[in-house]
Amino acid sequence: MTGNARILVVDDQPTIVDLLSTVLTGHGFAVDTAGTAAQAVEKAVEQRPDLVLLDVSLPDGDGIDVRRRLRAEGAETGVVFLSARDTRDDLVAELAYGDEDWITKPFDVEVLLARVHAALRRLADAPGNRVLRYADLELDQDTGEVRRAGEPVALSPSERELLRLLLRHPGRVLSHDEIRAGVWPDVPGSGHELIEAHVASLRRKLERLGPPLIATHRGFGYALRARLP
Repeated sequence: MTGNARILVVDDQPTIVDLLSTVLTGHGFAVDTAGTAAQAVEKAVEQRPDLVLLDVSLPDGDGIDVRRRLRAEGAETGVVFLSARDTRDDLVAELAYGDEDWITKPFDVEVLLARVHAALRRLADAPGNRVLRYADLELDQDTGEVRRAGEPVALSPSERELLRLLLRHPGRVLSHDEIRAGVWPDVPGSGHELIEAHVASLRRKLERLGPPLIATHRGFGYALRARLP
């Protein structure tokens, strides 16, 4: 997960947002940003990031409430809280869910990157995250087995990686560049023909067992959706 993860940075200080965006993008992450609690919830529900770097104090609410709202919306994403508070006692009460991390501001960039990687590894290794599911489709990341409607689907290694990437971001349109970086990072150029061929093959195999699941957004990319627009 750590190599191609999408991270949402939520902070109302533009200098911090710019710094984190630059650092994270430079380390290969896809980055979205928000400056308010309302924007954070909207973008997290829409984009389904792998991790949220979430400021505790926002102009229209606090990060703890944002985390509760995300869970209520079904956006099960990891969180690393950013806080200007320097006392652990304050944060113990805030981190009541027990599965989030925290870092105080000002922070060391290398320390923050280490926390980000640790949080992503922890999320990837969680028992409930080893099997990716969408509709009647599932992929066991430990065994590599793919099933649809309970029936096994034989995929090539590249098709399996493509499906894994789509399953990690259900409903979100993945661009050609994101797909190439996630599945074929060493392929030069755009890789459009390679991607199109694998999507077509994956579609054929999945649609033998049910209705279409992969939507095409022409000129941009693909999304895993139970109903095509």
